[in-house]
Amino acid sequence: MTLSLQEISDRMEIQDLLTAYSHAIDTRSWDALDDVFTEDAHIDYKEMGGSAGNVSETKDFLIKAMPMFSSFQHMVSTTKLDFDGPDLARGKTICHNPMVIDKGEGKPPHVFFCGLWYRDTFVRTPKGWRIKDRYEEKSYFFNYDG
Repeated sequence: MTLSLQEISDRMEIQDLLTAYSHAIDTRSWDALDDVFTEDAHIDYKEMGGSAGNVSETKDFLIKAMPMFSSFQHMVSTTKLDFDGPDLARGKTICHNPMVIDKGEGKPPHVFFCGLWYRDTFVRTPKGWRIKDRYEEKSYFFNYDG
């Protein structure tokens, strides 16, 4: 498959957008999500145990939910993109997400793993590509604390 320079650029911009999301979450830079999503975006984390709503509601959820974790990493890869015209794309991206809970009292931290797919709708805006719709599809939880 031969891609035009515009198609190559679009794919790279969308990959950068996925990376920007992961960095915003992992550094707890909630306002950076304003540069990832459209103003009217819908974000649905319910299948993974979270919230569903607009960007503001999602940031509020993250501000309340994420302090229980001392650290986490959202590792994304193998994005499959399908373009529908020059300004719309749909993608499915794997995310592997280890999350750490500090158990306190000198106990070792507990690490559990989340596996999911981001199912996204991307749109080209005057500010570049943004996510208009995000759905987290559960693949697995591994939460053994032997």
